[in-house]
Amino acid sequence: MPNKCIRVGILGIGSYAPDKILTNKELETIVDTSDQWITERSGIKERRIASPEQATSDLANIAAKRALEDANVLPEEVDLIIVATNTPDYFFPATACIVQDYLGASKAGAFDLLAGCTGFIYALSTAAQFVISGTYKRILVIGAETLSKVVDWEDRKTCVLFGDGAGAVLLGPVPEGYGLVHSKLGSDGSGKDFLSMPGGGSRIPSSKESIENKQHFLKMNGREVFKFAVRSCGDGTIEALKEVGMSSEDVDFFVPHQANDRIIRAAAKKLNISFDKIAINLDRFGNTSTASIPMALEEAVRQNKIKDGDNLVMTAFGAGLTWAVAILKWYDYRNR
Repeated sequence: MPNKCIRVGILGIGSYAPDKILTNKELETIVDTSDQWITERSGIKERRIASPEQATSDLANIAAKRALEDANVLPEEVDLIIVATNTPDYFFPATACIVQDYLGASKAGAFDLLAGCTGFIYALSTAAQFVISGTYKRILVIGAETLSKVVDWEDRKTCVLFGDGAGAVLLGPVPEGYGLVHSKLGSDGSGKDFLSMPGGGSRIPSSKESIENKQHFLKMNGREVFKFAVRSCGDGTIEALKEVGMSSEDVDFFVPHQANDRIIRAAAKKLNISFDKIAINLDRFGNTSTASIPMALEEAVRQNKIKDGDNLVMTAFGAGLTWAVAILKWYDYRNR
């Protein structure tokens, strides 16, 4: 449980998606698939694709700038920047350092965090500890991806699922009774091979053979990931709520990782949460991995679907395998 002396919550939010839209109909001309096949299995109708010139930091920069503007905070007032991503600009330096330079956040530390699609909640939970402890006051947490650059466009099981985008939040102190209530992080490394990009690291260094064998593309065992996702999103959320004396009946709004419509529906059924209380935008953006939750949250905030004092639950799963849940008492910073 967070320290009662300092409460931490969201003070600003921003997102960005590239202009280029790739529809299911267009994918029919690229790979052996159909709009019906994709829609029935995922709920996705279209996704955004970064231009050849855009790297992950370019998307993150825009989302971060919008979050700071939303919070009315200057870049030099930011103490720390954490970028959760699976598609960094480089292995090193950290993409967060590139964002720090772009923003002119001259006083901020910066680092990347890797936890698959769960990365945003992992980063949010990590950042919260710095605020709760009094170490830092304002922290930018960003989820950003250019997954279109690492999918195999000949693999119809994966290339149809993913899209590019970025979402950012500014964390800081909020009044007593608001902010982060609880976060719970989990993992199951025995499923490490179910979702991965094998090539390029120290296990399989880049080589002519690794390129020819397409080991630098995303690989996924969809069946196993689906089973893990349904189990972790439902049971993990119930467990996290129970740990703070809450139940699904106390949830006012639910923001799940935007990976698959069937997974979201299964989680909603297990939690007994009606669809009008769930953020869903995967039909228009696909699976944007670490960016999916902040992008969906930003949209819900703009549409006034979340009210001051609402119990907000975010949950995600991803490569690792990892899962996480964050429970917040929403602080309506816009009307303060």
